[in-house]
Amino acid sequence: MDLDAYTAEHDREWRRLAELTGRRRLGADEADELVALYQRVATHLSVVRSRSPDPVLVAQLSQLVLAARGRLAGRSGFSWATVRRFFSTGFPLAVYRAWPWWSAVGVGFVLVAGFLMYWIAEHPENAVALIGEDAAAEAFEARFVGYYSEYSAPSFAFQLWTHNAWVAARCLASGILILPVFYLLWHNALNIGVTGGVLAAYDRTDVFFSMITPHGLLELTGIFVAAGVGLRIGWAWIAPPRDLTRGQAVARAGRSGVLVAVGLVGLFAVAGLIEAFVTPAAVPTGIRVGIGVLGWLGFLGYVCWFGHRAAVAEESATESSA
Repeated sequence: MDLDAYTAEHDREWRRLAELTGRRRLGADEADELVALYQRVATHLSVVRSRSPDPVLVAQLSQLVLAARGRLAGRSGFSWATVRRFFSTGFPLAVYRAWPWWSAVGVGFVLVAGFLMYWIAEHPENAVALIGEDAAAEAFEARFVGYYSEYSAPSFAFQLWTHNAWVAARCLASGILILPVFYLLWHNALNIGVTGGVLAAYDRTDVFFSMITPHGLLELTGIFVAAGVGLRIGWAWIAPPRDLTRGQAVARAGRSGVLVAVGLVGLFAVAGLIEAFVTPAAVPTGIRVGIGVLGWLGFLGYVCWFGHRAAVAEESATESSA
């Protein structure tokens, strides 16, 4: 390797990293730049050590990398830059990368729930075999229509938030075992399919969809994301990439799972507010459904926009440091 040419090519990045490391305060964009440059220069140091171990340059880059690492690791307390990076990069990138998994989960869930709904609508007596006689008898009034107005809205929203977050956490935590995720999905699909089927048998399909759509789109998407990422963790153990050991593959997928778990807390908070305040609201159905659709499309657009942008930026940083 031509050491002089390599130094000339990357000297500007090294000087920029030294400049950012020495500043007392950094803006959000500068903090992101510091992280990216730290990763690049660490790669440069590794390249120099392996191909042309000039002691002076190695010492210079080592000192620079250590100073940048200390700046990044030494920050304590609350930081808006960290929060911004999480919501603009970490969380959407983790969800974006796992989209084939949670999309497949969503399609499968809808097919199973739709089949159950059709089957129960055609044969209402089958609801008794699936969920019991008492539960089937209450499915129309007590378990559906009255469910959304049984409690006060604030306490109901908090209950929904914690319940959905707990379901998502179980999907993520049990993903390594695969089967528990399918059990949790089946339980939810069964509940939706049987309830919708009983209402359809009474010619009240409009009531079912008008009540479940406002919050269900966002809420179920969160469950699909959690289940998909959980299954992705399990698959990382079964079939790790060729360049990683099983432990490394699971660790990498697990880190994405942690990001998703934290981000879904916010998503389920929004879904809970919609379910508690919008779903039972005495306003036209179109307004309630429209709010739910806007929230759902907003989440998908957020993931696609920020996730794709973060993925492109990461690929560019990798290529430039190679």
